[in-house]
Amino acid sequence: MIERAKTRQIKVGDVKIGAFAPVSIQSMTKCDTSDVKAVVAETKRLEDAGCDIVRVAVKDINDARAVKDIKKKVRIPVVCDIHFNYRLALESIKNGADKVRLNPGNMRNKEEVTEVVKAAKKRGIPIRVGLNSGSIFARLPSRTTYHDVDLSSALVGSALAYIKIFEELDFRDIIISLKASDVATTVEAYRKMARLSYYPLHLGVTASGSYDSGIVKSSVGIGALLLDGIGDTIRVSLTADPVEEVIAAKRILSSVGLRRFGPEIISCPTCGRCQVNLGEIVKQLEREVARSPGRQVARSMKIAVMGCEVNGPGEAKEADLGIAFGKGSGMIFKKGKIIKKVAVENAVKELLKRL
Repeated sequence: MIERAKTRQIKVGDVKIGAFAPVSIQSMTKCDTSDVKAVVAETKRLEDAGCDIVRVAVKDINDARAVKDIKKKVRIPVVCDIHFNYRLALESIKNGADKVRLNPGNMRNKEEVTEVVKAAKKRGIPIRVGLNSGSIFARLPSRTTYHDVDLSSALVGSALAYIKIFEELDFRDIIISLKASDVATTVEAYRKMARLSYYPLHLGVTASGSYDSGIVKSSVGIGALLLDGIGDTIRVSLTADPVEEVIAAKRILSSVGLRRFGPEIISCPTCGRCQVNLGEIVKQLEREVARSPGRQVARSMKIAVMGCEVNGPGEAKEADLGIAFGKGSGMIFKKGKIIKKVAVENAVKELLKRL
């Protein structure tokens, strides 16, 4: 059982973050924010996939003003990602943003930041102080290189210094992120911040890469922190369809036992003993379970799909339900006890019956 760190609770729209609220899933649209139709279509895909909060890039005044129309057509809270120009934050807040993200690496003018904080406080919305390793060097001497500093400490120190502006204005609806593309640096930065601050933490590994490498980096970094009890909301950053980010986030949260989105399906890696196309059977089962209207009822179940008699039912006896294949058939078992022999082509159908 993970013992989560207690943090201050804030709300992004109707989504609670911190103070033991469920760890929420975020993603970011990848189209032009001023194209309201495209943003809404992408956000609805994210909603259907299980995303709790969506973020949009605000690069100009048209993007900021589009937030008003986007908000009318989506269900989940909308966060505005602001860089360089504080006026875009003010305009986004004016048009209904549920949260804004400020980057201390490129928004450093205290008077400008103060205006944004006052506007957010008046509107009753939180601000994410979003550090990343790429922009932190804007705050360091020009000749400083990545290898000259303890980057994790630089991230933490910069965040704490920035937050002082907020606290001087009695504003504490703050979320912090400290993302590096290096997993070890990211994990260390969050661990340090968790010891020094009670603000909720937004976890992620920035610029993690393509789908395959990004999944590995994000799973290792985010997973390690969640197992430490650190983290209140997560975003898996991938150079891929944003829906894949949500699916990956759900799998990470399920893997560490913090949330359940449906039955857990486990399967063996296969070997020379396997005489069926186990990979295709598992994919078929995953597709059918995802579409099943009763999947919420069975969300806490564990289903095992094993390629031979060695791996199941013996090694998978902890599963609630499972199947172990031989040549041309499989044995369905429940809590380790065999209950029925079925043909390979009927295996998925028979498993679904028993959910």
